[in-house]
Amino acid sequence: MAALGKIRKRGVALVIIIGLGLFAFIAEEAFRSCEATKNQQRQQVGEVLGNKINVQEFQALVDEYQEVLKMTQGVDNFTEEQLNSIKDEVWNEYVNEQIIASETDKIGLTVTDEEMQNIMKEGTNPILLRSPFVNQETGRFDATQLTKFLSDYKRSLKNSQLAESYEKVYKYWQFLEKQLRQQTLAQKYQALIANCLISNPISAKMAFEGQNQESDIQLASIAYSTINDNDVKIDDKDLKAKYDEQKEMFKQTVETRDIKYVSFQVVASAADRKALMTTMLDASQKLQSGANPAEVVRKAQSQFPYTGIAATKRAYPFDIAAKLDSIAVGQTTAPFETKGDNTLNVVKLISKTMMPDSIEYRQIQIGGATAEAAHKTADSVYTALKAGANFEELAKKYGQSGENMWLTSAMYENSNSMDEESKNYLNAINALAVNDVKNLEFSQGNIILQVINRKAMVEKYDVAVIKHTIDFSKGTYSDAYNKFSQYVSENKTLADLEKNAAKFGFNVQERKDLFNSEHTVAGLRATRETMKWIFDAKEGEVSPLYECGNNDDLLVVALTGIHPVGYRSMETMKDVLRQEVLRDKKFEQIKAKLAGVADIAAAKAKGARIDSVNQVTFTAPVFVQATGASEPALSGAVAVSKQGAFSKAVVKGNGGAYLFQVVKKSERQGAKFDEKMVEQQLQQQAMQAAGRFLQELYQKANVVDNRYLFF
Repeated sequence: MAALGKIRKRGVALVIIIGLGLFAFIAEEAFRSCEATKNQQRQQVGEVLGNKINVQEFQALVDEYQEVLKMTQGVDNFTEEQLNSIKDEVWNEYVNEQIIASETDKIGLTVTDEEMQNIMKEGTNPILLRSPFVNQETGRFDATQLTKFLSDYKRSLKNSQLAESYEKVYKYWQFLEKQLRQQTLAQKYQALIANCLISNPISAKMAFEGQNQESDIQLASIAYSTINDNDVKIDDKDLKAKYDEQKEMFKQTVETRDIKYVSFQVVASAADRKALMTTMLDASQKLQSGANPAEVVRKAQSQFPYTGIAATKRAYPFDIAAKLDSIAVGQTTAPFETKGDNTLNVVKLISKTMMPDSIEYRQIQIGGATAEAAHKTADSVYTALKAGANFEELAKKYGQSGENMWLTSAMYENSNSMDEESKNYLNAINALAVNDVKNLEFSQGNIILQVINRKAMVEKYDVAVIKHTIDFSKGTYSDAYNKFSQYVSENKTLADLEKNAAKFGFNVQERKDLFNSEHTVAGLRATRETMKWIFDAKEGEVSPLYECGNNDDLLVVALTGIHPVGYRSMETMKDVLRQEVLRDKKFEQIKAKLAGVADIAAAKAKGARIDSVNQVTFTAPVFVQATGASEPALSGAVAVSKQGAFSKAVVKGNGGAYLFQVVKKSERQGAKFDEKMVEQQLQQQAMQAAGRFLQELYQKANVVDNRYLFF
C-alpha cells in the first residue's frame, strides 16, 4: 500500500516520463523512415510519369545493351565517349517506352503474341534481320532456326561447357524480341494518330498547286540593314509588349544553368620537350646505325610496337603512313612533331615489298611425346608431301581436316605484340609460293604449311616507329597547379576572377544554358564532379579547383544564372526581344516610306532595290539576295496574287520589307496532277507529323533526369 501511495504521488512525473519515452520511440522510427526515403531518392537516376528508376535498374539496362553491342560489333570495351552515347540511347529508349506504355494502356492498345508470330513469319522486319536466325538463301528471318535454337538452349543448360555461349545468344534474342514488341506498339500508336489526319481531293489540289504553280515577279525590296540601329528608339514597354506576344516561345521544359569558367591545360615545358628530343635523337641514331629495331623501340617506350611483320599502310598511324612513300628503304627520319596527337616521331623504313593481302592456305599440326619426337614425325610428313602424298588424307591421319583457310592482312597487322614463333609463322605464310610446302619447327611441335592461293597484291612495309607523346613532367604540372591554385584561392568571387584573370595569364569564358544531361563541362573529360557542383550551387557561387581532362586540365567555375522549368524571364531574353522589336520598328518606318506606292517605278523612286525573281512557289520560301534572307511571307503573298497584279500591301519579311508585281504565272513544266498520288503524299506527311507526337508527350511526362549524379 505504501508503494501504491508513492506511485500516486509521482503519477504526473511518471506519465511525462512514459510519454517522452513513447515520443522518442516514435521519433526514432520516423527518423529511420525519413532516412530510408532519402536513401531511395539518392539512388534515383530519373523519373518518367511518376515512375522512378534507380541506379541499379538503369545500370542493368546499360549492361544489357553493352553486351548486345559487344556481340554485334565484335568489341570487348568502349571508350568513355562511346559509353556516354550508349547511356544516352538507353535513357532515351527508356523514356520513350514509358511514355508509349502509359498512352497505350489508357486506350487498351497492345501487341498480341499472334501479331508477334505474324511479324516473325513474314521475317522482313529490320530488327529480326539483325538476329543470328536469318536464312542466308532467302535473306529473311527464319522462325524454324529460332525454334531449333531455343530447343538447343534448354538442353545446353545441362552442359556447363555449352551453357555460356548459348546464354549470350539467348540474351541477345530476348533483347531483340523486347525491342520488336516495343517498336510495334509505338508504330501502332503512331498509325492511330496519323489516321486521324486525313487528306481529301481539295487539299490535294491545293498542295499540288502550291508545289507546281510558279510566279515570275519584279521585286522591290528595302533591307532593314539600311536603317541604323541607333536611329530606332526602344524602351522597356516595347520589350514587355513583345515578351507578352511571344511568351510561349520562351518556355523551357528542362532546367538549364549559365556559367563562367577558367580552364587551363598543362602542356610540356621547353625543358620537357628538350629532354624528350634528346631521347628521340638517340633512338634515331641507333636505328640508323643498324641496332635491333625491336630493342630500340622498346627502350624508347614507343606507343607503337614493333612486330617485325610487314603491313599495309592502314596498319600505321596516319602521320606515319604519310611518310612511307617519301623515304627510302633503310632510311631513318629525324624526329618530327605531329600536332594532331601531340607526339614526337621517328620512322625507319626497313623494307618495302609487294605481298598478297589475302592468302589461302592449309596446315597440319604435328605433336609428340617430346619436341624431338614431333620434329621427327613432321620430317616424315613433309617428305611424304614433297613426294606427292595427299594433304587431306595425311591431315586426317593426325586427327585434322586439312581444310583450306584464308589469312588476310587485317587479321594480324594491328596486333600490339608479336612473339617470335608467331612472327615466323606469319612470315612463312606470306613468303610461300602457291603450292609450296614448309615444315615449321616450334618449341611444342611442328606445323606443316601449304599455300593454295595468293590474291590482291599490295605494297607492304616493315617499319620501326617510335611515337612518344610530348608529356609534361611532374615539376611542370606542379608549377602550373600552384599558379592556378593561387589564382583560385585569391579570387573568391566572379568579379575578382574576371578582374585578375589576365594578370595570371588566364581567360574567363562563358557558357549559357548548360543541361545536366551533358557529359562534359567546357568540353573537358572527367568533369562529373564539376557538373554535380554546378547543379547544386547557388547563383554567384564560385567552385573549388577541379583537376580534369586527361589529368592535364585545371578548371574553376562560377554559376551566373539559373533557368528553371517554365518561362524564361524577360530580363534573360532582352537581347532576343530587342532584335524582334528592332525589326518591327524598322518595318514600320519602311512601310510608312512606301505608303501610297502603286507600281515598281514608284517603289524605285522611294529608294527600293528592284530585282527580277523567277519560279517563286508557295511551298518553297524564296531567298532574296538583296536582303540575304529566306522569305516565306513573300512566297505566300505572291501565291495569292494574280498575274499582272501589284502587291496590295507592304510585305513584312525576315530581312526587309517588300513590294512586288507578278509578271507571269505558270504551271511547272511537265507537272501533272495525280489526285491519288498527292493524297498519298499528304498522308505520308501526316504520318511524319504524327511521329512528332513524342515531343508533345515528353513535355507532359514530367521527366526528371538525374544521371549526372551517377555517370
